[in-house]
Amino acid sequence: MTQPDAPTALNLPMVDPLPEATQKYFDVCQDKLGMVPNVLRAYAFDIDKLNAFTAMYNDLMLGASGLTKLEREMIAVCVSSINKCYYCLTAHGAAVRQLSGDPKLGEMLVMNWRVADLDARQTAMLEFSEKITTASAKITETDRNALRAVGFSDRDIWDIASVAAFYNMTNRIASATDMRPNDGYHAQAR
Repeated sequence: MTQPDAPTALNLPMVDPLPEATQKYFDVCQDKLGMVPNVLRAYAFDIDKLNAFTAMYNDLMLGASGLTKLEREMIAVCVSSINKCYYCLTAHGAAVRQLSGDPKLGEMLVMNWRVADLDARQTAMLEFSEKITTASAKITETDRNALRAVGFSDRDIWDIASVAAFYNMTNRIASATDMRPNDGYHAQAR
């Protein structure tokens, strides 16, 4: 079981002291978010792994894309809901609430994205993300054409697949290590 102040159930202490660049990154998180996300603390036992994780996260979730930040967070929640990832549902559910300005949307996506009042674009995006999560080998051109039909470009399809795949990986790591979300996420954007 995870200790109250530990980010996971594994005994992998953070590098101490943190390298200057890592400490700066953590300080930025503290200033912007009011916390250092436990996922970052969890990876901080190995700075190379932390840097690889943050580079991929920052590219997929914050980099240039035809997908909005909200859409990327919606994918994270859809995938995490299927995988029942407590960490990601809590953290990314909070992000959906914040970015959408709609606490109900965040909760609906956490519980069952199909009950949310979504437009055709969002529905197609989440259907594709769900299929990546549950049956990726069964994706066909028909599935990609359904995304194109609602306005997604081939680059957007790549980004949808990449975000969904990333959260399938991180969900499994979080579940396997009993990664716990920061308490601060629970009250955000309610």
